Amino acid sequence: MPVCSGRRERSRSIERGRALRHSRAMRSRLTALAVLALAGCTGPTPGAGEVGFWTPQPVGGATEPSVVVKDAPASDWRPVAPENLLLMDLADGARVAIELAPDFAPVHVANIRALARAGWWNGAKVYRVQDNYVAQWGVNEAPTPLPSGVVKAPPAEYTRPLAALAPRALAFPDSYAARTGHADGWPIAWNPASGEAWLTHCYATVGVGRDLAPDTGTGGELYAVIGHAPRHLDRNIAVVGRVIDGIDALAARPRGREALGFIKDEANQAGIARVRLAADVPAAERPRYEVMRTDSSSFDSYVAGRANRGGTFFNLPAGGVDLCNVQVPVRKAG
Repeated sequence: MPVCSGRRERSRSIERGRALRHSRAMRSRLTALAVLALAGCTGPTPGAGEVGFWTPQPVGGATEPSVVVKDAPASDWRPVAPENLLLMDLADGARVAIELAPDFAPVHVANIRALARAGWWNGAKVYRVQDNYVAQWGVNEAPTPLPSGVVKAPPAEYTRPLAALAPRALAFPDSYAARTGHADGWPIAWNPASGEAWLTHCYATVGVGRDLAPDTGTGGELYAVIGHAPRHLDRNIAVVGRVIDGIDALAARPRGREALGFIKDEANQAGIARVRLAADVPAAERPRYEVMRTDSSSFDSYVAGRANRGGTFFNLPAGGVDLCNVQVPVRKAG
């Protein structure tokens, strides 16, 4: 279901309709499966070496991911540009650091920069915390005029051309895309046939809240994924970045009790003291972060370690890993 900002009653009605249609479809499917089972038609069963089925190939002795991160040379890390680092200070003193992704959603990111510089989120609230889904913040339905320079109707920046990305592909199948992997430190998926690529909804991903299509959201309402990766949102909402530090300040908040995790009582909504770009923070106070380069040999070893956990705890390497379980390492610098 879409991550929505405003028009909640209509969204809830649509969501209930979708749930009803899903329930009917599921009953029909289960009935069909029961008929097939009674007729002895249970479908093919994957067998060893059967064409069309992927079989994990565990590898022993892979370097533990934590060791890879510790030993990675300086050349295998890239800095997060201050212009792409959004700092959200909550009223309780916690800080959430977000790396923006202008190469994937340039208009939305430009809006976010303008909104931050205009103080849009200063005094705003984290007004939605839905369990195993998202935490969302902004001014919600308050009639606050947009600052000058903000594009009111950005394009649907849900995909971008694959050309020039040069991604590092994961060698494992994915349920949502023909290919997945990483490019410049970002988890992405792509379709070689259409030449489109997109950022994926993994844990800590930041996206733009919007109303029903064709609305695309301005970037004034943002959410962060705080649960199992909702990859069904991919290509349906503009992804503008990811939390690289402080996700616990959002994920550990009490859940909203209203539909979709909205928090009715404003007194229970987490306050936002201010949001700034690191570029606008005095250099002496500016936090600095580095992301492991995903075109580096260290990242190759890191992926191998994530797919084949060993050490003293794991008895059996998995021999595979999904995209969102390869969280690109980030570290504070200096």
